[in-house]
Amino acid sequence: MRLRKKVRFEIAVNDNFLERTRQAIIKGARTGNIGDGVIFVLELAECYRIRTGEEGSPAIG
Repeated sequence: MRLRKKVRFEIAVNDNFLERTRQAIIKGARTGNIGDGVIFVLELAECYRIRTGEEGSPAIG
């Protein structure tokens, strides 16, 4: 059995950018071979930017 190297990205985007981000990742990662990856979409319960004190969507940018 040969193990493949793996990379994990965690990206937070506002709802307005979700589909665009998903499409960009697929376009850049798809080779058609085993190991292209999987995308999981999860909701963030809360988000805080420590430096500015912003909360929620403004904290994501």
